[in-house]
Amino acid sequence: MKKLGLLAAVSVFALAFGPTLSGQGGRGGPPPPNPRQKDFPYPVVRDQRGCCPAGPRALPSPPLGAGPWTFQTTEANIKVSIVARGISHPYAMAFMDDGAILVTERIGKLRVIRNGQLQPDPLPNMPPMIYRGTEAGMMDLALHPNYAQNHLVYFSYHKPIGDNLASNAVGRGRWDGKQLVDVKEIFLSNDVDTEVSRIAFGRDGKLYLTIGSPGTGQPEAVARAQHKNDYAGKTLRMNDDGSLPSDNPFVNDRNYKPYVFAMGFRNQMGLALNPWTGELWASEMGPNGGDEVNIVQAGKNYGWPLVSYGRDYNGPRFPASHVDKGFEEPVVYWSPAIAASGAAFYNGDKFPNWQRNLFVGGMREGEMSPTGQLRRIVFNDKWLELREEALLRDLHQRIRDVRQGPDGNLYVLTEENDSALLKIEPADTATQTR
Repeated sequence: MKKLGLLAAVSVFALAFGPTLSGQGGRGGPPPPNPRQKDFPYPVVRDQRGCCPAGPRALPSPPLGAGPWTFQTTEANIKVSIVARGISHPYAMAFMDDGAILVTERIGKLRVIRNGQLQPDPLPNMPPMIYRGTEAGMMDLALHPNYAQNHLVYFSYHKPIGDNLASNAVGRGRWDGKQLVDVKEIFLSNDVDTEVSRIAFGRDGKLYLTIGSPGTGQPEAVARAQHKNDYAGKTLRMNDDGSLPSDNPFVNDRNYKPYVFAMGFRNQMGLALNPWTGELWASEMGPNGGDEVNIVQAGKNYGWPLVSYGRDYNGPRFPASHVDKGFEEPVVYWSPAIAASGAAFYNGDKFPNWQRNLFVGGMREGEMSPTGQLRRIVFNDKWLELREEALLRDLHQRIRDVRQGPDGNLYVLTEENDSALLKIEPADTATQTR
């Protein structure tokens, strides 16, 4: 019998072995080559043989000049300036009420920017984290909805759990104006071989955590996003102390891990609360093409790896139609991919024409570099996509995260060895009125 292609094998594996692997100690793949195999019914070390043909040489981004830069965009003239630089592979930022800006570095450091200066020493009190130069390490930041009263800051990261393995975790600390104190772990997922995570508070006051799924590798690894009793490729929902909400969609279904809120994702690289609808929107990095933006809803399945608007890296297309197979359709998708990253809605007063727009970072377009950009997406009153605009292309920087600052300007983190925090503000007022 001929060897199954990756797409066919993933589909067969997910459908045939998903229920088996949804219970602890299930079968379905070769046993993990380490003593923890009884805990993880899937390979714990990703086997990439034959899954990804050699691509073009990855060109480095050009050095970022001193700035500032001005650009004429479709609906606003903008000025882009450097707030601080010298950050190593950042992932997220958070604005404190005392003017400080916290920035995570994936290597496992939490940095502080004050008055346009990156402070030389990382903050103490951070727990151990595993980075390994991958899409892991110290990840996202989120402020408690009652931050003004309790000054609680949440962060997601990859915690070492022995045998050279790491698991997704959430920590919490209190900002005292200089550092995080009373730092503690509030949640540990007990998964391995998963990368990337984002966290955000919903309008319901619950904390949502995304956990990535192996996007490449052998079929038994890629299929994990469809396994019910596996946190890979899922959005999780928890109380603000890390405990389990009693109204989670699968809390009474023994086939599912109880924190699962939604499933069937590849790698959710951005998570943003829509301030008009109260919905959580997630940007997701697809395979070769097929990057998506989804509205994350309770109990829904978004289809990875059984459907996608992208291609497998070896060339074949995935089945595209989500609805026909019972999955949720994305709100926006890109092909060629933009290597989607952080996401934020704009509801400030500095750019009236950008109200209700979603901004999504991009690290490279069409698998080619250096083609980083910031995408601006315009919607109608029903939240259907009308048009898009690519910003910051001329800087040729990989864009990792985007947030709206308390001053109503947009802030962007680049993803480089020597990264920068950029501020986007109006260049003039002549084009800011409708």
